[in-house]
Amino acid sequence: MSIVAAVLQVVVVLVGAPFVVGGMRQVRARLEGRAGGGVGQPWRDLRKQLRKQQVTPRGTTLVFAVAPAIAAGTTLLIAAILPIFALGSPLDSVADLFGVVGLLFLGTVALTLAGLDTGTAFGGMGSSREITIAALVEPTILLAVFALSIPGQSANLSAIVSATLDNPGQVFSLGSVLAFVALVIVIIAETGRLPVDNPSTHLELTMIHEAMVLEYAGPKLALVEWASGMRLTVLLALLANLFLPWGIAGADPSLLAVLIGVVAIAVKVSVLAGLLAAGEVFIAKLRYFRVPELLSGSFLLALLAVTASYFLATPTR
Repeated sequence: MSIVAAVLQVVVVLVGAPFVVGGMRQVRARLEGRAGGGVGQPWRDLRKQLRKQQVTPRGTTLVFAVAPAIAAGTTLLIAAILPIFALGSPLDSVADLFGVVGLLFLGTVALTLAGLDTGTAFGGMGSSREITIAALVEPTILLAVFALSIPGQSANLSAIVSATLDNPGQVFSLGSVLAFVALVIVIIAETGRLPVDNPSTHLELTMIHEAMVLEYAGPKLALVEWASGMRLTVLLALLANLFLPWGIAGADPSLLAVLIGVVAIAVKVSVLAGLLAAGEVFIAKLRYFRVPELLSGSFLLALLAVTASYFLATPTR
C-alpha cells in the first residue's frame, strides 16, 4: 500500500494540478464580479495547446527543448517522495529537506537557461529576474523547514510530519508560526503569484516567469504550464502537511487510510489555494526592486524561526 500511495500521489498531482489553478482563477473571477471560465478551463487550455503544431525558435539548442520536461519531471519526483497522502513512502529515505529544495531549484534553473537560450531581450530579462528571486527563496525554504526539523531532530520530511502528529502543540509554538509566515511568502514567490509576479499578465515590464517561457508554443507550452500548476499544488500540499498533517495515513497504511488521506489533502489544498486567490484580489503587484525587500524579510523570519525553535527545544538546566 505504501507503493500504491506513492504512485497515487503522482497521479493525483498530475491530474489535479490544473483543477487547482482553475479553482484559484474562479475564486478571483467571482470576487472581481466576473463569471470566470470554470474550474476545468485549464484542462481545456492544455488540450487545445497539445493539439497545436510545435514551433521552435530558430537558433535554440537542446536546452530549450528539454527544459519543460525537466521542470515537469522534477516536480513529479517531488510529488512521489513527499508525504502527501501517507507516510513511509518507498522513497522515504531520499525525502530529505535538502533533496527536495535541490529538485525545486533544478526545475527553476532549467527554465532559466531555456529563457537565455532563446537570445531574446524578454527571455534574458525574465531569466535574470527569476534567478535573483530563486537565490533568495531557496535558502528561506531551507531555513523555514529546518526550524520545523529541530523538535524532531531530523531533516527527513516524513519524520517532521510524524513529530507534529505526535506533538500537535508544537504547531502553535513561536518557531512554527514564524516558519509558516516565511514559507507562505516564499511559496508565493516560487510559484509566481501576486504580489511578486502576476500569472495573468503579459506586460513586458512586469513579467518574470512569463518572460522566460514567452517563446514556447504548442505542446511544450502546455508542459510548462502543467509543470507550473503541479509545482503550486505540491508546495501547497507540503505547507498543509507540515503544519496541519491530520488525516495523512500512517507508515503502513490501509486502503481506507490512503483514501482518507486523499480527501484530507484535497480539502486542505483547496482551502489554501482559495485563500491565496482571495488575497490576490486585494493585493497590488510590487515593483520588482521591492521584491528583494519582501524576500529578505521572509529570510529573516525563517532565521528567527530557527533561533526560536533551537532555544525552545533546548532543555534548560
